[in-house]
Amino acid sequence: MSIQAGEKMPAGVFGVMTDAGPGAMSTDDLFSGKKVILVSVPGAFTPTCSMNHLPGFVDQADAIQAKGVDTVACMAVNDVFVMDAWGKDRGVGDNVVMLADGNGEYTRALGLELDATGFGMGHRGQRFAIVVDDGVASHVAVEAPGEFEVSKAEAILDAL
Repeated sequence: MSIQAGEKMPAGVFGVMTDAGPGAMSTDDLFSGKKVILVSVPGAFTPTCSMNHLPGFVDQADAIQAKGVDTVACMAVNDVFVMDAWGKDRGVGDNVVMLADGNGEYTRALGLELDATGFGMGHRGQRFAIVVDDGVASHVAVEAPGEFEVSKAEAILDAL
């Protein structure tokens, strides 16, 4: 069963790049006492993710912050080096925290895994966006296969 609005986000740890190299960020560090948008994409550097999904949140960063969001975080089942390189490539700066779910553990804890073996991509995360208020999912927007509507920045802005 996948995470639903009103449920507490599962505990977990993400890989993040720090000035000193690969590091970790716990879900407590990410969610506790904050309003966060957790965005998941099937893969860094993939077409829709790179050209539309992530850039939408970068472009709408000011409008999102104006609605009381403390952090926008983008997660993918990729390693910390790939997520860091992708963030730099897309110019996210301080607008989006890039989170690596390298083994897909957090994605599985959310119940939102995606079997992309047919595309040679292994097991990944579905495309989604979750609004999290102090560790509780208040809005869960999971895309239907091949779609890009409910989790894009504009749709999430409307939901805030």
